[in-house]
Amino acid sequence: MRALMKKNILDYSFTELEKEIQLLGAPRHRAKQIFLWLYHKNADSFSKMTNLPKTFIKTLKSRFVIERVECAEHLTSCDGTEKFLWKLKDGEYVETVLIKEGARRTVCISTQVGCKFACPFCASGRKRFKRNLTICEIVDQLRLGAELSSSSITNIVFMGMGEPMDNYDNLINAIRVMNSPEGLGFAARRITISTCGIVPAIYRLKEENLQIELSISLHAADDKLRNILVPVNRKYPLKELLSACLAYHQKTKRLITLEYILLSGQNDSARDARKLAKLAKKMKAKVNLINYSPIFASDLAKVSTREKLLFKNILRENKVTVTVRKSKGTDILAACGQLAAKTTR
Repeated sequence: MRALMKKNILDYSFTELEKEIQLLGAPRHRAKQIFLWLYHKNADSFSKMTNLPKTFIKTLKSRFVIERVECAEHLTSCDGTEKFLWKLKDGEYVETVLIKEGARRTVCISTQVGCKFACPFCASGRKRFKRNLTICEIVDQLRLGAELSSSSITNIVFMGMGEPMDNYDNLINAIRVMNSPEGLGFAARRITISTCGIVPAIYRLKEENLQIELSISLHAADDKLRNILVPVNRKYPLKELLSACLAYHQKTKRLITLEYILLSGQNDSARDARKLAKLAKKMKAKVNLINYSPIFASDLAKVSTREKLLFKNILRENKVTVTVRKSKGTDILAACGQLAAKTTR
């Protein structure tokens, strides 16, 4: 008879674990007890769950394992940014970044090993897509990152390696683990999902009843240029993306952010700024301008401080709310677009 494959108990949402526990003939409240041990007390074995019956612990051991990710490298930038390289059970690697700005502590989380979408300004897209991350592999980036940095995390952004909305089910279940009081108890309003524009997933997200923020990796305000800079636009062009974002805003009342990396000679003209302003107003969105962070073997270049200011002023003149993201962690390849899951050892 084929041996039963044990599942990682950390790869269940609270609702899923409740169902699994009931299938084992145990009462639902055992799921809450297990979650509290896993996420509040960081138990690494079932034997430590002392308020569970011994016979039930034996059953858990026969069905499940507790497996967490392993930190292979922990780097600190001269500006205080921290980067974690995680080794996964199958030998793959992903990275997480912790950004510090005043009292704000933002953890930037990955959702895939590699990326399918190959945006030319992003190092992750040059790493061939291998697989989606599991719930545990997503949640552990927050839990272990906070533990290893001794930081109290204030914000979560899903802007690391991979496209979050392409790993939709595991992403949402991981967010529910992070958000639930039985899990990590993290406020939903301090969580942001960034997507290159997976339109069907945006429609799904608006029905989740999660008070999270949504960002769109836009980077161009017309289809011709966006087809080059964000290739998924060929499948989901701006007209479809606009409709999805409006539907999300109308349902959730959340203000969407348009992320826009300024690339010299590509998308930084006054005409580009006016197009972006027009699109932002249609989407009822604000704009976050991002400095380009160089990646290996790329001929793209960042704009000057003067050019960035001119672009920003055009947006403001057109009544668009605009912010500029500070580039941090460039010396350890931790800035936006630089994550490639490579060890420096």
